[in-house]
Amino acid sequence: MPHHGLPLAPLIDLDRLLEAGLGRDPAAAALQDLVHSLSWAELERQAERLARAYQRLGLRRGDRIASLIPNRVELVVHYLAGLRSGLVLTPLNYRYVSPEIDHALTVSGAAALVFHGERLADVQASAVAGGLPLGCHRIDDPTGFEPLLAAAPAGAEAQPWPDLAAHEPCFLFFTSGSTGRPKGVTHTRASFAAVLTSLIQAVELRPGEEVLAGSSLAHLASCGLVLAALAAGASAAIASRIDAATVETLLRRHRPSVLLMLPAALFELLRNDQLQPTDLGSVRLCISGGDKVPHQLQEEFRRAAGFGIDECFGMSEIGYATLAPPSGPNRIGSVGRLCPGFSASLRDEDGNEMAPGEQGRLWIQAPSMMTGYWDNPQATADTIQQGWLDTGDEMRVDADGFFWFCGRRKQIIVHDSSNICPQEVEEALSEHPAVDLVGVIGIQDPVHGENVRAYLTLRHDQPAPSEAELIAFARARVGYKAPEEIRVLNQLPLTPVGKTDRLALRQLAAEGLHAG
Repeated sequence: MPHHGLPLAPLIDLDRLLEAGLGRDPAAAALQDLVHSLSWAELERQAERLARAYQRLGLRRGDRIASLIPNRVELVVHYLAGLRSGLVLTPLNYRYVSPEIDHALTVSGAAALVFHGERLADVQASAVAGGLPLGCHRIDDPTGFEPLLAAAPAGAEAQPWPDLAAHEPCFLFFTSGSTGRPKGVTHTRASFAAVLTSLIQAVELRPGEEVLAGSSLAHLASCGLVLAALAAGASAAIASRIDAATVETLLRRHRPSVLLMLPAALFELLRNDQLQPTDLGSVRLCISGGDKVPHQLQEEFRRAAGFGIDECFGMSEIGYATLAPPSGPNRIGSVGRLCPGFSASLRDEDGNEMAPGEQGRLWIQAPSMMTGYWDNPQATADTIQQGWLDTGDEMRVDADGFFWFCGRRKQIIVHDSSNICPQEVEEALSEHPAVDLVGVIGIQDPVHGENVRAYLTLRHDQPAPSEAELIAFARARVGYKAPEEIRVLNQLPLTPVGKTDRLALRQLAAEGLHAG
């Protein structure tokens, strides 16, 4: 039988997202990164000003506006401006290289791109960016949006913003699927409002407290936490760089009560010699996910903070689905209970519900569920069936409603919470003239979740490249997705139909048998 979270509260109003903070103390700090700080009143003013500038540039309700912006106050201002003006915000992973930028711009049909100047070379190398109807707009440190604001031609007196319907899209998050081509996860104003409303309840966010986002704002997890905090009247600090020094500075400066970080970054923080015993003293809740939180990380965090990490489960398609309520118990190793508004069903391969206590594939139903993948009805139909979303992940649930992650059915490699498709890495390595056949798998790693390992055979008529040369070759084509390790085989295992046999490669890795 299905499992259910608590009822969802009335949805927040995205049109008045800053209302709680503005009503409480407009002069108080609302948003800050390592360099900048904005009060509630300043944040409201900057978001409105930018929204009007986008309007004067020709952007209209429903247009997709892509962003290639690092963790900065400016990125949140950009999100707020898009939400109030009816644009479809399309964040791009800041590590995207030009082919990935091209794919995202093409799939989304973006009308414009806002990018940070340090990514100029990749934008110039893009085959698509230069042809966007409303252009590419550069921001830099410390000028931010000022050049864009100055370039937007002055118009007539601003009219009130139109009423926006609940079914209108507002966010398009790109993620990697099992086919390897990133798909655009489409959230409407209603589904995204449900993401934020459920998260406010699940985290028990209170007006006046502060959250620290220590992961990329281009993804729903961190973006959702920051916007949920603002909607609840809580302030937010953003780690401009995801490193120990930056997070330590923000911890000491802002004393946040809620901390979000990925496992690899948390390991770095806890093992940094500069971390002081009091740095985590203000934190009441530390959320981590994306990768499985290792037991060793739990132990090290407990020694530093006095309590355990709250492991969550979520997807761009649904938001945060599970989390242990902060006011209740946190069972280490579990991903928590269902968040408010969520229903879950554990099913077998044929879609039949499992008996109580049995492991099965997790299907989810929630008001926060995406409407589908942008311009990809087949992928949508494969994932959403009769109102339920098939996550593809194996779970079990105990008698108290705590969910336990049991494995990932998809072939995707999850490294530092980034999804990496094996086929994409294989295609990049196959372009090397000395490579014959190649197969890529993920190798479990206690810090990074999984590392990318490539097994390959070499051509006999070409000079044999070194491991470092092959890794560099792949990195030039797929960036951060390049393998950390390469093993050369005499023969690559294939299935009867001639495809790479990844099960055989995993067995090879498990046995430690590889040819040099």
